[in-house]
Amino acid sequence: MTALAYPHTWSMTPSRQPIHGVARVPGSKSLTNRCLILAALADPAAGSHSIIENALAAEDVQLLFGALTQLGIPITASADGTQLTIPATLRDRWARSGDFHCGNSGTTLRFLTALLALGQGSYRLDGIARMRERPVADLLDGLTQLGTRAWSETGNGCPPLRLEAQGLHGGRAEVRGSVSSQFLSALLMAAPLADGPETVLDVLPPLISEPYVDMTLRCVAEAGGVIYRETGSQSGGIAFRIPGRQHHRPRTWHIEPDASAASNFLAAAAVTGGRVEIAGLSADSRQGAARFVDVLEAMGCTVSRQPLAVTGGPLHGTEVDLGGMSDTLMTLAAVALFASGPTSIRNVAHVRRKESDRLAALATELRKLGADLGERGDGLTIRPAPLHGAHLQTYKDHRLAMAFALIALRVPGVVVDDPGCVAKTFPGYFVELKRLCEPRSEGAPPAEELAAAAR
Repeated sequence: MTALAYPHTWSMTPSRQPIHGVARVPGSKSLTNRCLILAALADPAAGSHSIIENALAAEDVQLLFGALTQLGIPITASADGTQLTIPATLRDRWARSGDFHCGNSGTTLRFLTALLALGQGSYRLDGIARMRERPVADLLDGLTQLGTRAWSETGNGCPPLRLEAQGLHGGRAEVRGSVSSQFLSALLMAAPLADGPETVLDVLPPLISEPYVDMTLRCVAEAGGVIYRETGSQSGGIAFRIPGRQHHRPRTWHIEPDASAASNFLAAAAVTGGRVEIAGLSADSRQGAARFVDVLEAMGCTVSRQPLAVTGGPLHGTEVDLGGMSDTLMTLAAVALFASGPTSIRNVAHVRRKESDRLAALATELRKLGADLGERGDGLTIRPAPLHGAHLQTYKDHRLAMAFALIALRVPGVVVDDPGCVAKTFPGYFVELKRLCEPRSEGAPPAEELAAAAR
C-alpha cells in the first residue's frame, strides 16, 4: 500500500452548498483487529487458513499485523492491504520471546497481551509516550488471576508490560468494566482456549462501551467459540462463563465499513444541510457507533437506516449518553456547535484515557473558535455562540482531526494541525472529505448523483 504524504496543517474554504454523495469508508478497526486475533488463534486441525476481506489498511491494524508476524504467524496481505490471509498456526511454533512495539494502538497492546498469555515464553510490550500513560492494570490483574505472570515494568499499571507465559489456566477472575471494555474483550477472545475446564469472568460494574463487548461476543461465536452470559454475579453485575479447551475455527471474515469514521460524513450532511449515505453500512451493523444516526435524528436530521444515510435539517441541541459509542464524542461536539440550543454529552469520562484526554482537548480547542463550552468530569455541554477561525491542535489524535475538519465546512479560517494523525485508522480521510465537497452539477437531483457515485 502506498503511504499518503500529509502536509503539516490542513485547511479548506467552507462549503458553499450542502454536501450530497455516497461516502466510501474503510473497514472497521475494531472488527479487523478482533478478527486478526481470532484468526491467529485458529486451530490448524479445523482448516488451513483464515481470510479477512475489506480489512482496514491503516496504522492500528499494521501494528497488530506486524506483532503477530513477529510472533511467528506468517500473515500475508494484498497489495492494497485490504485482504489478509492468516495461516492457522500451532501455538507451540510461536516465538518463545519477543519485544513488541504497539505504538499508540490500545487494541493492539491489550488484545496481544491476552493472546500472548496462551503461549510459552517471555514477552515485553511497549508503545509511544502516550501509550505509557494509558492504564492496563485491570487486564494484568485479570491475567494474573487466571494463572499468568503479567506486570507493569514501572509498577504504575501502564506499559511497558512483561509477561512470563505458560498458557492460560482458567479459573475465576474479577475484571473492572469502568476503565476500558478492551480488557474484557481481550480476555473473552483468549479464555475459550484456556487449558482449564472453565473460566469465569466476573465484571465489576459499571461496564462502559458495552456494544464493543457485544461485538467481541459475536466474533467469538462466529469463530466457533461458546461463551455464556450470566446475570446476578458475585460482583452484582454480569459474568461470562467460558468452557475451556475450545478451538477457534479458521474462516473468511468480511469487515464492515468503520462506523465511527463514518459518523463524520453523516455529520457533514448534518452541518451543511445535505445528504450523505455510507456505502455498505446499515443499522444492522455489529458496531455500536452505527447508532450515531439516532443522535442526529434527535437533533433534527432525517435518517435512513438501510443503508445508513443522513439528510441535514435545522439542528437543535440534545442531551445524550454516549457511553456506548464514545468514539463519536468528537463528531457530536462538532455538530453541536451549529445547533440552535445547548447539547449535553455525558458518561464519557473514560475518553480521558484514549489517544489524548479527549474531553480536555475538545474544551481547549473549541474555545479557541469562540465556543461556549462547559467541561465536566464525565462530559461536555456546548451552547450556541458566534464562531471564528482558529488553529486547532490535534494532540496526535485521529478522531480529533476528523471532527475538527467538519467545523471547517462552515467556519472560515479553521486550520487543523498534524492532519497526518488520521493514518492511525483512515489514511484517506481528507481525500474523501474533499471529494464529497466537490460542487454538484447544476440541477442534478441528489438521488441521481448518489446512484452515480455508488456505481
